[in-house]
Amino acid sequence: MDSAILLQAFVFLLAAIIAVPIAKRFGLGSVLGYLVAGAIIGPFGLAVFGDPESAMHAAEFGVVIMLFLIGLELEPALLWRMRTAIVGMGGAQVAVTGLAVGGVALAFGLDPRTALAVGLILALSSTAIVMQSLRERNLQETAAGRGTFAVLLFQDIAIIPMLALFPLLAVGAAAGDAPEQHGLLAGEPPWIQTLATIAAIAAVVLAGRFVMRPVFRIVARTRLQELFTATALLIVVGVTLLMETVSLSPALGAFIAGVVLADSEFRHEIQSDIEPFRGLLLGLFFVSVGATIDFALLVREPILIVGLAVLLIVVKAAVMFLVARAFRKSRADATMIALGLAQGGEFAFVLFAFAQGIGVIDAATADPLIAVVALSMAATPLLFILAERLAGRFITPEANTRAEEVESNSPHVIIAGYGRVGQTVGRLLDANGFRTSVLDHDAEQVDALRAFGRKVNYGDASRVDLLRAAGAEEAGVLVIAIDDQAKTLELVDTARRHFPHLKVVARAFDRRHAYELMQRNVDALERETFESSIRLGVKTLAMLGQNAFRAERAGRVFRSYDEKLLSEMSKLWGGDFAAFQKAVRDRSALFEELLRVDIAAMEADAGERDEAVEEYVREAREANAEQEGRIFPS
Repeated sequence: MDSAILLQAFVFLLAAIIAVPIAKRFGLGSVLGYLVAGAIIGPFGLAVFGDPESAMHAAEFGVVIMLFLIGLELEPALLWRMRTAIVGMGGAQVAVTGLAVGGVALAFGLDPRTALAVGLILALSSTAIVMQSLRERNLQETAAGRGTFAVLLFQDIAIIPMLALFPLLAVGAAAGDAPEQHGLLAGEPPWIQTLATIAAIAAVVLAGRFVMRPVFRIVARTRLQELFTATALLIVVGVTLLMETVSLSPALGAFIAGVVLADSEFRHEIQSDIEPFRGLLLGLFFVSVGATIDFALLVREPILIVGLAVLLIVVKAAVMFLVARAFRKSRADATMIALGLAQGGEFAFVLFAFAQGIGVIDAATADPLIAVVALSMAATPLLFILAERLAGRFITPEANTRAEEVESNSPHVIIAGYGRVGQTVGRLLDANGFRTSVLDHDAEQVDALRAFGRKVNYGDASRVDLLRAAGAEEAGVLVIAIDDQAKTLELVDTARRHFPHLKVVARAFDRRHAYELMQRNVDALERETFESSIRLGVKTLAMLGQNAFRAERAGRVFRSYDEKLLSEMSKLWGGDFAAFQKAVRDRSALFEELLRVDIAAMEADAGERDEAVEEYVREAREANAEQEGRIFPS
C-alpha cells in the first residue's frame, strides 16, 4: 500500500481528533474545528496535507450522502406542504441576493455578464456546513431550521439552471475558452441533453419506486448487514454517476433518490448503515475547505479579501432577513435564517471553475472570490453563535415576562401543549372538577386563548424551572400534547429525571413515535389519529348495513388486538430492523386471523348457537395460540 496515502490519512485523522474537541470545548462546533485543522495542515499552512483539491473531489461525496440522508427524512407529502417556503422564500433569496451581489460586483467595475454570474454563484450557501451546524444545535425541527433547509434545497435545485445559463453569458467568448465535454452526452445537441436530463430524473424516481424496494427486500432476506450497507452505497454511487453523466448536480440526484425512499420500510435501516460514511466524508470535506484558504493571497491583500468576505456576509444576511420577514417569519427566526445562510457555498468552487472555463469569469476575478467564499464558510460557526445571541435578545424579554405569569394553583394535572389535543383534554378535566396548569410555547396561541379567558402560560415545558413553576411538585399527572415529536421525548426524559412521581400521559404521532414513548415507560399514550380512525371504521360498517351493536363490538375487538400488537412490537423496536419487519409481518397476519375468528364468534353469539361455528372458533384459537408461541416464545 502507498505509504503517502496512509500518511495523509494519519495526518487528517490526527488533526481532526485534536482540533475538533478543542473547538467543541469552546462552544464553536465541530465544523470550525475541521476548518481550522485543514487550514493548519494544508498547503498554505504547514503543508503536510497534500493536494486539497484532489481530497475535496473525494470529500464531495460526503455532501452527496448528506443530501441522500436528508431526502430520506422527507416524505413527498411533506415537501408538498413546504412548497411555499422552498419555491417562494428560496426563489426570492436566490433572485434578490443574486441581483444585489451582482450590483455590488458591477459597482466594482466588472462586466455585466460577469457580475451576474458572480452574483448567482455567491447567492448559494453551504448546505454541508449549515446542516451540520443545525444538527449540532438541535435546530433542524425548529421554524428557523425548516426555513433554512427550504432555502438550501432551492439553492441546490437552482444549480441546474445556472449551469444552463452560464454558456449563454459566454456568448462572444473565444471558442477555445469552452471546456471540453466529457461523458455520454459529449458533443450532443442541447435538445438531446435536455431530454437526457429529464430521463435521468425520471429514471431515479421510477427506480426508487419499482426497483430499489424489491432489491432491498431480497437483500434483507439474506440477513447480511454488510450486503445491505453495500446496496445502500451502491444506490448513492449509481445515482451520482448518472447525474454527472447528464451534467446535473449529484447532490440533487441523491436527494431525489432519498425522497423516493422516504416512505420505504427500509428507511431507518439505510440511515443507520450509511450515517458513519456521511460523518467521515463530511469531516474530510470541511478539512479540505479549510486547506483551500489561500493565506498567501490573504497576506498580500488582507483588506480586500477580508473586506469582501464581510461585505458578502452583510449583503446576504440583510437580503435574507428581509425575505424571511416578507414571508412572515418572526424576527428571531429571520435572524437565525439570515446569519445561518450568509456564507458562500461549496458548489461555488465548482461553478467558478466552470464559469472560468467558458470565459465568463477570468482568473484575476475568480481567485480572490474563491478565497472570500472559503473565508465566509469558515466564519459560519461564529455566525451561528452570533445569530443565537441576537435571536435570544428578541425572544428573552417576552419569554421572561410570560414566565413570570406562570400560575401553579396547586394543579392536579399539568398539560404541556394546548392545541387541538390539549384543549380537549383540558376541557374534559375542567368539567370533572380537576385543576389544570397549562404550558404552551406558541406566543400567538397563548394570547388568543387568554383573550377567550383560558389560563394558559407561555413557556417551554421541557425547561425544569417552568415545570416546577407550573406546579410539577404538587401535580399527579403530566399530559404531553405538544406537536413536536423530538420535544415530546425530551419532555418525558425531563419529567422522569426531575419529577419521578408524575404519571406521564403522552400524545403519540404514529406507531414509531409510540414505540419510542413506550421504551421510555410512559404511563399511558394515545396515537392521535387511532381512535378517530376506528370511529370512522365503525360508522362505515354501520353504513354497509351491519348491526350497530356488532359494528361497535367489531371496533372494540380491533382496538384491543391492535393495542396488544403495539405492545408486543415495542419490545423489538430499536434492534435488528429486518427481524423487526419479519415479526411485524408474522404478528399482523396472526392478529388478522384472530380477528376473523372473533368476528365468527360474534356471529355465533348474535344468533342461534351453531355447533359447527363454535368448533371452528375453538380449533382456530388453539392453532393460533400454538402459532403465537412459535413467533414469540416466552
